[in-house]
Amino acid sequence: MRSACQSTRAFAGSLLCSSPSALSLSPNGIFSSLPLRGGSRSFGEMRGSRVCVGGGGGGGQTAAFLAVVLCWCGGLLLLLAGGGADAQGIRRPSSYKTLTGDVPLVIAKGGFSGVFPDSSQDAFAFALLASAPDTSLWCDVQLTKDGVGICLPDINMQNCTDIAQVYSARKSKYVVHGAPKTGWFPVDFNFSEFQGVILTQRIWSRTDKFDYVQYGILAVTDLQSIATPAPSVWLNVQHDIFYREHGLNMRSYILSILKRMSVKYISSPELGFLQSISGRVGGKTKLVFRFPETPLTDPSTNKTYRSMLSNLALIKATASGIMVPKSYIWPVTNDNYLLPPTSIVRNAHNAGLEIYASDFANDRIIPYNYSYDPLQEYLSFISDGDFSVDGVLTEYPITASEAIGCFTTLNASTADHGKPLIISHNGASGDYPDCTDLAYQYAIKDGADMIDCTLQVTSDGVLICMSSINLLDTTNVQMTPFGSALSVVPEIQSTPGIFTFNLTWNNISNSDLKPKISSPLSGYYLARNPKNINQGKFVRLSDFLAYGKDKDLSGIMLIIENAAFMAKSLGFDVIGSLTTALNDAGYHNQTTKEVMLQSKDSAVLVKLKQQGTKYKLVYTLPSNIGDASASSLADVKKFAHAVVIDKNSVFTLSAHFIIRQTSLVKDLQSAGLAVYVQVFRNEFVSQPWDFFSDETVEISNYVQSVKVDGLITDFPKTVRRYKRNSCTGLGNDIPSYMKPVSVGDLAQLIKKYAGTNAQPPALAPMPELNSSSVVQAPFPPVTPKNAPPVASTPPGSSPSDAHANAVSTYILLVTACAALLV
Repeated sequence: MRSACQSTRAFAGSLLCSSPSALSLSPNGIFSSLPLRGGSRSFGEMRGSRVCVGGGGGGGQTAAFLAVVLCWCGGLLLLLAGGGADAQGIRRPSSYKTLTGDVPLVIAKGGFSGVFPDSSQDAFAFALLASAPDTSLWCDVQLTKDGVGICLPDINMQNCTDIAQVYSARKSKYVVHGAPKTGWFPVDFNFSEFQGVILTQRIWSRTDKFDYVQYGILAVTDLQSIATPAPSVWLNVQHDIFYREHGLNMRSYILSILKRMSVKYISSPELGFLQSISGRVGGKTKLVFRFPETPLTDPSTNKTYRSMLSNLALIKATASGIMVPKSYIWPVTNDNYLLPPTSIVRNAHNAGLEIYASDFANDRIIPYNYSYDPLQEYLSFISDGDFSVDGVLTEYPITASEAIGCFTTLNASTADHGKPLIISHNGASGDYPDCTDLAYQYAIKDGADMIDCTLQVTSDGVLICMSSINLLDTTNVQMTPFGSALSVVPEIQSTPGIFTFNLTWNNISNSDLKPKISSPLSGYYLARNPKNINQGKFVRLSDFLAYGKDKDLSGIMLIIENAAFMAKSLGFDVIGSLTTALNDAGYHNQTTKEVMLQSKDSAVLVKLKQQGTKYKLVYTLPSNIGDASASSLADVKKFAHAVVIDKNSVFTLSAHFIIRQTSLVKDLQSAGLAVYVQVFRNEFVSQPWDFFSDETVEISNYVQSVKVDGLITDFPKTVRRYKRNSCTGLGNDIPSYMKPVSVGDLAQLIKKYAGTNAQPPALAPMPELNSSSVVQAPFPPVTPKNAPPVASTPPGSSPSDAHANAVSTYILLVTACAALLV
C-alpha cells in the first residue's frame, strides 16, 4: 500500500507548485462523480462491501508533510493561483442577506468528497485548493475503542472503508438512536488497527477509481496540518449518546481537542451535548444545532425536532446557529418540484441565529425547477430570493464557491453576442420539446445568440423545424391514429419509423400529434421536466424565419439533413426551397442577422457555394475525429467558413476520464475556420469526471482553455450566465475555482498510484479527418418520384395549405389524390 505521506507528497508537490494559469489537479488531486455507469444502481445508493487493493492506512503523518510542502511552495495554499484575498472571490459584506451581512460560508463535507473518498487527506487538501479561501473543512467525528477521534462520515465503517475485507470476522450489531445496525464500528477497534484499512467512495454512482489510491483514515488532529496557516475546521458530533453508552466520553475528547487546535464550528443533532460544552468552548468556536433529515426526537432532550424548530429561543440559549437540510428551506413535492420557500431562514435570523443549509451535491437529482444546474440551486439559497443562508454544506465546494464568488451579481449585459457564440440546440431543448415555439421563445429569453432549425419536409412539401426526421423520436405519434404508419426506409435508418414525409403539415399541426421533450440521458434515469413533456407547438420554417428576424439575436442556424434522399427519393429540392424561403422572409437583403447554413454533407455546401450564396456555410465534421490532415483542412476551407465538432473531438476520454486534449480546434482555427462545439448539457453525467459534475466548470474550460468560437447547447441560460459572471475580466486575479482545469491530471493520478486494476482502458488513436472523408460526389439532381404514402387525415382536419413551389408538381398531384381517397 502507498503511504499517506507518499500520496500527499505527489499531490501537493505538483498541485501547489503548478502554473497559475490553470487549476491543476495532480497525482492526487482530482475528482469524480459520474452516476450509474451501468444503470444498475440507484442514485445515492451506499456502497456495501467491496474488495479493494491492498491494506494499510494511518493518516497521522499525512497532513504534517502537506504543511511542509505548502510552506515550501510559497506559504498559502489559497493564494497559489496569484492575487490576494479579493482575487480568490472573497467579497466584502453588504450584498448578502445573511445574519451579519457577511459572505455565506462554504463548508466542505469530508473535504471534496464528491471526488475523493470522504475525509481522505486529498479530499481535504483539494477542497482548500479549489474553493473559496475561507472554506471550512467538515469532519464527522467518530471515536475508536482507545478514545482517538477520527474523521469518518458514517458510524458504520462498512459504508466508507474496506474494513469488511480486512476484518471480515469482526462484524457486530449495535442499536444507534433506537435503530439496529449491523456492520463494523469504530468502538470495536483501537486506532492502531486501522493501519490496514483504507477509505472508499461511499456513493455507488461515483467512480471507485480513487479507492485504489489507498487513503488511510485520518485522526481529527491531522486536520490542523492540512495547510499553513491552519484551515477553518468544523467538527460534527453525530452520536454522543451512542459513545457514552459504550464507555467513551465525546465531551472530554472535544474539550481536549480545543486545547490543541483551533476549531471554528462544532455541530450536533443532540442539544444536550452542545449544552454540556457550551460554557467551555470559548468565544472563537461557534456551536451549531443540526436538524436531521427525518424530524423525530432528539434523544438528549426527548424533545421532538419539530417542536424545537418552533422554539428557536431554546436553541439560541446554547448555540449561535442551526443547520437544516435544504428541503427545510425549499420544500420539494413528491414529483420533484419546488414549493414556495418556508420562513425558517427569516425565523432563525429574527432569533439571532445563523442558519446553514446541508445536503448539497452536484450529482444528486435536484428539483426540475433548476434544470439540472447545481449552481442555480445554490443561488436560490443565497441570492435569488429575499433571504440568504449563512453557509452551505456541500460535497462539491468548487460549485458553491463559484456561486458565491462570481454569480450572485451578474454583469449587466444580457446578450452581447460576442465570442463565444451561444447557439441553441433545438431551441432551449433542455426545458421544452425540441424545435417548438416554446423552445425557441425560451432560448431567446435565456440569452441565446443564435437559434437553430433542423429542416425536415412533410408529404405536402412544407419545410418544418424538427430535430429528427423520425416522428417516433420527437413526438407522441405512436399514441395517435398515425401510429400504424410504420415503415422501413433504408436510406434513413434500418429500423421502422414514422417519418415527417409520411404526414402532411395539417396532419402534424392540427391533430392529436404533440411534441415530446427529449431526454438524451434517460439511460441514466435522468428525465427532463415532466410538466413540459408535451408542451409547445410545431413550427414551420416560415414561422421560424419570421420569429427570429425581429428578436435580439445575432442570427439563425439552419441545418440541412437528408438532402440527397429528399432529392432522389422524394423529388424535393430542399436547397432551392430553403433559398426561396429565406428570400421571401427578407434575409437576402439585410445585414443585421447572420444566417448560417449547416450540413454534414459537403456536397450540399459545395452546391450552395456554387450558387453564390451570401450566407455562412458550416460543415459538421464526423464524430470522434482527433486530428485533421492539411489536405482535408484545405478541402473544407473551399466550401465552408466554419465547422461543428463534437466534444469528444476536443477531449479524448477513457472510462469518462479525460486522457488528453487534441489539437483539432487549434488546427481548424489556424486554417481560418470558426469552430463551434456540441452538445453542452447540464445533466451531470454528460460531463467527464474532470469537470466535477458541474457544467459551469466544463464551459469555463472550453472558453478559457480551448477558446472555441461557439457553444451549441440544450441550456442557453447556463452558458449566458457564465458569460455574465462577475469574475470575467479579472485576468490573473481570477479565483482559482474559476480557472480551467489542467486536463488529464486525474488519469495520471490513477495511472501512477492506483494500480493496473483501476486504469482507464487504453485507447486506439482517434481517426484523422482526410480528404476522402470530406470530398463527396456532386449533389444529385432532383428527380420527381411517387410520393410516399400519406397518413389518413383524422376527422375534423382541414386541408393543408401546401407550399406549391416547394415540391414537384407530380408529388402534389399524388398527394392530393391520396387525400381525396381517404
